[in-house]
Amino acid sequence: MTTLTPDHDTETRHDTDTRHGTGAGAATEPDAKSPAAPAKRGAPRGQADGMAVAAFVLGLVGTLVANVVLGPCALVLGALALARNTTRRFRAVLGMALGAVDLIILATLATADGTLSWTIGG
Repeated sequence: MTTLTPDHDTETRHDTDTRHGTGAGAATEPDAKSPAAPAKRGAPRGQADGMAVAAFVLGLVGTLVANVVLGPCALVLGALALARNTTRRFRAVLGMALGAVDLIILATLATADGTLSWTIGG
């Protein structure tokens, strides 16, 4: 422990306190609840959640139009979201399932009448 004599100035005391980690200038760990450090989601987790939602939307839209493109995209995005540990696992799995349905619809239409699209009442 360092004792201070009256001939020390405040800057010397500040340096002594900093070394011991008790002064105002001491380095502190960032507080998670501090308003200066807003709570942010990690970029990889946020991207994975976005991929899960995109897989679901692309798979859903792909059942109606452009299933040759949107089906594989939904499968890939759903798999990437699951690989990156998304918090929206159900949406990622559902997006993959809808992407697979898109490809099944595509295969069925291609074998039935040789077309890549379907029409209602046609």
